[in-house]
Amino acid sequence: MTVRHGFVTLPAVARKLRVEYPGAIYHVLNRGDRREPIFRDDEDRKQFLGTLGEACAKAGWQVHALCLMPSHFHLVVETPRGDLVAGMKWFLGTYTSRFNGRHKLFGHLFSGRYKALIVEGGGTGYLKTVCDYVHLNPARAKLLKPEQALREYRWSSWPEYLKGSARRWLWLRVDRLLGEYRIAQDKAAGQRRLEATLEERRGAEEGEEFKAVRRGWCLGSTGFRDPLLELMAGEMGEHHGGEERQETAIAVAERIVREERRRLGWSEAGLANRRKGEAGKVALARRLRRESRAADAIRPVPPRSGFVQQTGCRQRRDRASVDKRTALARRA
Repeated sequence: MTVRHGFVTLPAVARKLRVEYPGAIYHVLNRGDRREPIFRDDEDRKQFLGTLGEACAKAGWQVHALCLMPSHFHLVVETPRGDLVAGMKWFLGTYTSRFNGRHKLFGHLFSGRYKALIVEGGGTGYLKTVCDYVHLNPARAKLLKPEQALREYRWSSWPEYLKGSARRWLWLRVDRLLGEYRIAQDKAAGQRRLEATLEERRGAEEGEEFKAVRRGWCLGSTGFRDPLLELMAGEMGEHHGGEERQETAIAVAERIVREERRRLGWSEAGLANRRKGEAGKVALARRLRRESRAADAIRPVPPRSGFVQQTGCRQRRDRASVDKRTALARRA
């Protein structure tokens, strides 16, 4: 598993860190420049799908869900080779060139960098959540009337799921989502059950579980998220921003605290109750200053764990009165 930077931007502009590794799954979202349409007619939509098919063939991508909206698109894609950045560069650049050529235009079609939410697979339910979110988009945007079925929106992968396997897009992979619905076979009976279940959910698309899809950088369990944060720590620079910057700083600091507690034989409560200036605390503080960039994202000692917690904009000592020398480095 590796972590690599994506596009180059001016250092002064905060940007997301691109995380790539073989088998990674993403919810990709990109909008038209100034939120203008990225499709003028159905021929553009067909060209977009054709270009996506070419990208999948080149990179070995597997699409789990797709929805084309007037001014943006949603794509849930798996990257067996860990090549999202290179693939998206080719895909978006090629479609833009073809769109501009067809309509005799020039310049940008898409607005800035695309959003890429990392999604945990493996039958944990997170893939189902993000695919449901994508497939419910036409209803949410009122592109369908209440009495119309979701399958009637043709520019989505949802109607493809309800077809026989021989008639689907070649690059659409359905088995993972069917598995998360506990549907064992890709046959008519399973498809009817799949459709009925999602139609029942139409009234709940603004539920709590979708908030994490619309915001943040990762949709997954703590066990999935923490290793990614550790890997990202070495790549996070001053020009990177967002929620993952704060979470990465916190993860590194918490790991250091856990390691030092084990080395010293201290419990969580023991760390908070040690006297000021004790050699172990001083050594811990020095290591945090040396190895952690957490200063702007965390503050010392929450009531339970005894050391680090996220805060909005400043640091302060907690009720356990940990010595200032054990606070995390300021302005790392």
